[in-house]
Amino acid sequence: MQLPFDNSYARLPDRFFARLAPTPVAAPRLLKLNLPLAQELGLDPAWLASDEGVEVLAGNRVPEGSEPLAQAYAGHQFGGFVPQLGDGRAILLGEVVARDGMRRDIQLKGSGPTPFSRRGDGRAALGPVLREYVVSEAMHALGIPTTRSLAAVATGEAVYRETALPGAVLTRVAASHIRVGTFQYFAARQDLDGLRMLADHAVARHDPQAAGAPNPYRALLEGVVARQAALVARWMLVGFIHGVMNTDNTTVSGETIDFGPCAFLDAYHPGQVFSSIDHQGRYAFGNQPRIALWNLTRLAETLLPLLAAEEAAAIEVAQEVLAGFAPRFEAAWLGGLVRKVGLEAVQEGDGDLLEDLLLRMAENEADFTLTFRSLADAAAGPGGEAAVRALFKDPAAFDAWAPRWRARLAQEGRAPEAVRAAMRAVNPAFIPRNHQVERVIAAAVQGDDLAPFEALLAVLARPFDDQPGAADYALPPQPEERVLATFCGT
Repeated sequence: MQLPFDNSYARLPDRFFARLAPTPVAAPRLLKLNLPLAQELGLDPAWLASDEGVEVLAGNRVPEGSEPLAQAYAGHQFGGFVPQLGDGRAILLGEVVARDGMRRDIQLKGSGPTPFSRRGDGRAALGPVLREYVVSEAMHALGIPTTRSLAAVATGEAVYRETALPGAVLTRVAASHIRVGTFQYFAARQDLDGLRMLADHAVARHDPQAAGAPNPYRALLEGVVARQAALVARWMLVGFIHGVMNTDNTTVSGETIDFGPCAFLDAYHPGQVFSSIDHQGRYAFGNQPRIALWNLTRLAETLLPLLAAEEAAAIEVAQEVLAGFAPRFEAAWLGGLVRKVGLEAVQEGDGDLLEDLLLRMAENEADFTLTFRSLADAAAGPGGEAAVRALFKDPAAFDAWAPRWRARLAQEGRAPEAVRAAMRAVNPAFIPRNHQVERVIAAAVQGDDLAPFEALLAVLARPFDDQPGAADYALPPQPEERVLATFCGT
């Protein structure tokens, strides 16, 4: 089978990437194929699961039409600038135009060393591959823009980190892999022609309407700012912590990318950090909007030569666009929160009402997901409040807040069952809880048992539905199950 590649990025000049094929592996074995995603992409799942298809997914065979390459980019990592990063363990096989008419990258992650590997082996361990598969597909089911996972393949080879681990390759699908760091790569080299070509490519791919704007590059920046503001708000509305919001992990497409030390809140606290490498809390849950704006400011800096002929005028344009981030984020965040508590429209005072709830949740270690899900039953009548009260160390904290909430619900006058249904449609019962993700990884890595992985995926595919047989997946961890640190996949 010939994959229907149409590789626009590969038509850019060679200084945008390094051309090379993936490094073959010893004994490729298909672990998981995302059948619905394959069909969305217009690919034949039966062929992908065949011996020939698995060789492509492992990097042992380069399919016809592919133009494999490793992309160049730079980035700020925890605030420090690195002028050259690039795909150190990933190869972009090419692009396909899916059934919906949208262009998608198909990339192999863990496919061997590249010129950007910085002495790394270019490989991926099985655990991080399964983590990304689980979390990215869960994010998609939650309605959050994200890269997707098409397949996971075991390599039959060990990778060496602190110890020997089974190796794997993830096939990642993305609207593109263009990052803030990609723009920084050309800006750092004062390569204005390269920067302009990249911006034009990004406009054509992600903001085609911007091509006709009076200032296309301003319109591009406005599009990226709007998408990132909406994305971070949607992360936070489900308690997601990215964990490593470096500029090389910030996409211009507005998709979530890279699921290394990511995690989901159990007990709510805005200062929560899980990443083992985030020692200062730079990427804590509540810091994510501020960091997103910081990253977007770095993007705006790279675009200054394109925004206006004079630097002062360019800075003014950039500042005007960046000033739009905060109101966009606040509207998305507050608008999402009011829906989570059963309200249809934001009114004056709602921000204070919701901030008070979050403060009480933080002080009482209330589970983020279960609090909002249980509120749906409480909205149907006071008899449903017991489950919410039980989540607070001091139930009186909830009792003091609930009358204000009920009074606000009464102002809208909707039927209690309608409110309950609307709340259940936006408050998931099931998220990829950290201890469950670790459990399925341990089963696969230590016992070659993928049954827990498959079971978790099936539950997370329907996050808003009642699943009586899956009730345990909705439970927070027991004290001995708590995950205190998550780790980067490299």
